[in-house]
Amino acid sequence: MPFPDWTPHRRDDGELLGWIHPDGDDWVAVDVLGRKASDPVDWLDAEAALEARGIAWLADPWMLEGEAERPLRVRIVEVTPDEVGTPGRIVVKVDDFGDMTRPATAQFTLPWPVPPRLRPPRADDPDPREIG
Repeated sequence: MPFPDWTPHRRDDGELLGWIHPDGDDWVAVDVLGRKASDPVDWLDAEAALEARGIAWLADPWMLEGEAERPLRVRIVEVTPDEVGTPGRIVVKVDDFGDMTRPATAQFTLPWPVPPRLRPPRADDPDPREIG
């Protein structure tokens, strides 16, 4: 758990969706990447925000900036949140488009919570299948 006052929130199958932590008289939901999933709200609304967000988006492609001339299309391999006294990490790999015959692609280890240089794709991102 990243902080002692953060309460884990899990799906019915036990999978971690994120945490809920106090904010004055209200509560804030935080997803597994450490991003705010709600504004300060009541407890049930914080739970609902995490349930609505889910974790399926972890399997989506992401873009990593700052490692090459143009953003790299990557997939999240591992998310390990901070623990008290131990920094977390996010590991991504260059997207291989599911090609199991290719050699392993480059991996990058980033700090947790998610840094701004790891972001969802935008419409203006280069097509990763095109050779620059």
